[in-house]
Amino acid sequence: MNILVIQHKMIGDVLTTSLLFELLRGLYPEATLHYLINKNTQAVVQGNPFIDKLWLFTSEMSDNKGLKKSFHKEIIDVRFDLVIDVYAKLGSALLTYKIKPKHSISYHKWYTELAYKKTVWPKSHTEKNERLAITNRVLLLEKLGHTVDQIPAPKIYLEASEIDKARKLLSEANLNNTKPLFMISLLGSGDIKTYPLEYMAKVLDSLVAQSNANLLLNYIPNQRPSVDALLEHCNSNTRANIYDQIYGSSLREFMALTSHCDALIGNEGGAVNIAKALDVPTYSIYAPWILKSAWNSYEASGNNRSIHLQDIHPELYSKHPKKYKKQAASLYKQLTPDYVIADLKQFLSQHQFLVSKP
Repeated sequence: MNILVIQHKMIGDVLTTSLLFELLRGLYPEATLHYLINKNTQAVVQGNPFIDKLWLFTSEMSDNKGLKKSFHKEIIDVRFDLVIDVYAKLGSALLTYKIKPKHSISYHKWYTELAYKKTVWPKSHTEKNERLAITNRVLLLEKLGHTVDQIPAPKIYLEASEIDKARKLLSEANLNNTKPLFMISLLGSGDIKTYPLEYMAKVLDSLVAQSNANLLLNYIPNQRPSVDALLEHCNSNTRANIYDQIYGSSLREFMALTSHCDALIGNEGGAVNIAKALDVPTYSIYAPWILKSAWNSYEASGNNRSIHLQDIHPELYSKHPKKYKKQAASLYKQLTPDYVIADLKQFLSQHQFLVSKP
């Protein structure tokens, strides 16, 4: 039996959907489990023991119809028995239709419904600690007739050599290991998912003053101008505690560095999902147009915490947060550092990161 799960695009989505493979392995122990993802997200599922085959969609395929057609033909030729389309867009629906599997399922949309044997309406509310992004993925299996009593958390599978290499990198930087070490999710996937840098600097000033922590920054070399802009806004004490020369040159290196951190703090997104999958505590700042209840998983214990403008000013939201996407810049301005600093202090206190005052 061959099973294909489709999840294109973002790192957080691909990582979250990967938990289905642990469930599928239990439900179909003899099946061959395939995962269709974008190549740039491969790192978050590398080494996953429940996935038998990765199909990697490249940026070249997006620009070259011939390459894309050839790639899809390889997939179609496998002859899948079951397709689970989590991505649920027109392109993945057309591919599912061409595969002609015995069974297929996705989320209900009027323009793709005919491509699948079954569709399901995603839930808009849940009380589960896993929250909507996870529970709606599991809903696809439940619609196929399976009972899921316990939902596994998404997991990152690092090799010992990767963890050791990151440990050595930190050791060579002579960090004071008596201080907490925080990874800062400095930038979101775009400007409309990035807390303003001048606001972030004030948050980091308070963070260092309260915890005396060492800080690492999640960035890649072409984002260095943003790092420099942040540093200009930070005070001298904060800058002295930021080790901006230490960063992951690849996504796997970032994950290995994060595994040594005491917490990840900053913009909600793929980095937060990665930290959770590594069992590293997180504090995340949501973009004003993102639905917090979809992604604020595993917060009941206090291990993770997050803030959203809607928490503070619910009167600003009369519609789904996504309807305010074009207003992201102006809405961010209303999530001032004072709100974040006060809320973050509770997270720091929960994890005993606060410096004792004489």
